[in-house]
Amino acid sequence: MPRVSQDHLDARRRQILDGSRVCFARYGYEGATVRRLEEATGLSRGAIFHHFRDKESLFLALAEDDAVRMADVVAEQGLVQVMRDLLVNRSEHPADWLGTRLEVSRRLRTDPEFRARWAERSEQLTVATRQRLLRQREAGKLRDDVDVHVLTAFLELVLEGLVSHLAMGLPGDDLGPVLDLVEETVRRHRVGSGTTHPA
Repeated sequence: MPRVSQDHLDARRRQILDGSRVCFARYGYEGATVRRLEEATGLSRGAIFHHFRDKESLFLALAEDDAVRMADVVAEQGLVQVMRDLLVNRSEHPADWLGTRLEVSRRLRTDPEFRARWAERSEQLTVATRQRLLRQREAGKLRDDVDVHVLTAFLELVLEGLVSHLAMGLPGDDLGPVLDLVEETVRRHRVGSGTTHPA
């Protein structure tokens, strides 16, 4: 039997994650049955669970994958850019990402076991945000009268509020100025300085 290449395995894993993202976003965690996961991915249950131990492991991997993507954007452009991407649908899977994010929030509220497992993974975005803010402070672009941990919590709360707003189906077209205000709030002000984007 020929050995399957790592590239093939990686592509199959990506196929499963992308299909599952759509399925979880559409039906929620409970509604994403194995049959629906098979339909969404185009693969058999055997193929899906060869890569992931069970449905919970698949969902955690998917949520973690999205968190890694967000952390990459945060490291390069800041957490506010993640929010801007949500508003203009420039992220790779905006609607599906939102669905996954909401399902994570719901399960954190209702499932203590999931909360414990997710806690190990959720710190990545917080760390990326905090590191970005520290770099911006060292560059003189971030206000220095508020602790970076407080600024990190502030930005994360704004993100959660935006996710809830969009989840309720409310329009996001007019929220650009709100995000401008968020950036302005964390920026260091200097007379005659140009625009910076620290968050």
